[in-house]
Amino acid sequence: MENSNQKMLMKRLQICDFVLVETSLFLDTHPEDQEALDYYKRYLQLQKETLADYVSKYGPIRHSDFSGGTRWTWVDNPWPWENVREA
Repeated sequence: MENSNQKMLMKRLQICDFVLVETSLFLDTHPEDQEALDYYKRYLQLQKETLADYVSKYGPIRHSDFSGGTRWTWVDNPWPWENVREA
């Protein structure tokens, strides 16, 4: 079961991913827009920091979050989308 910090980090990741996709679509048609590019960079940094925090505390979200070692730890915990209950 998710705790409140885990849920908050997951929500922050979802928000960052949404903003990054939407902003990248805007930048596809407005590549010179410095304000949009700065906005994208801020959310990209926040997404990277949040992902690192989430993975260090709760385990991988993607296969590429594998940290090495002698065991495939991807299967050890419930995946992020399992056991999610809306309040």
